[in-house]
Parts: sequence; structure tokens; C-alpha cells
Amino acid sequence: MSPGLMLGIALLGGLGAALRYLLNTWLVEYRRWGGPGAIMLINVIGSFGIGLTVGLGLEGMWGAWLATGFCGGFTTFGTVSSDAARLAREGRWGQVVWFTLGQLAVTAVFAVAGALFFTARP
Repeated sequence: MSPGLMLGIALLGGLGAALRYLLNTWLVEYRRWGGPGAIMLINVIGSFGIGLTVGLGLEGMWGAWLATGFCGGFTTFGTVSSDAARLAREGRWGQVVWFTLGQLAVTAVFAVAGALFFTARP
């Protein structure tokens, strides 16, 4: 791995994480989105973006910068896990299952949709 590749991933990952923080804060504080809905939306957007990089055929440095760096920093599995742990601590087991499986299913669908959106057709 080249230093430029790693630096780009780190910088764009930080930018993605900062944008996630700003969007999450805006959705929760100003749009009054309670619960894990804001993180679900962020993960859907980021997963679609990862799919777009695949669909566009971006490989090598650009693919890594955008998918792993920016979109990887923008999306968050850690927040999903902490939200699931909080729900479990509150005894809301049904919500734990639906929230966790829902995140996985919905983000996977949007990643595939993003890939198909720009996939070259014969």
C-alpha cells in the first residue's frame, strides 16, 4: 500500500465521519428525528455511495478513497451496535432484532441498488 493511498483513505474517512456527525446532529436536534432513524438514513446513503463506486467501476486508489475512506467514515456500524446495546439494556429485545436486521437488510439493498444504478449495460 502506498502512502498516498493510506493518506487519502485517512483524510476522506475523517471527512466522511465529520459529515456523518453534522448530518446526524442536524437530523436529531433540528429535525427532531428521535431514535436510530437518523443513523439508518446515514447508513443507507453511505451504502448507496459504496454501491455507486462499484457500479462506476472505480478501483484502485479512487475506489479505496471513496468507498473505504469517505463512505466508510460516513457510515457507522459502531453506532448501530451501541443503539442495539442500549435497546437491549432497556429490555426492548424485539426492537433490537428488527433494528439490527433492518439495518443490515436495508443497507445491503441500497448498496446493490447503487451498484446497479451505474453498472454498464450491454
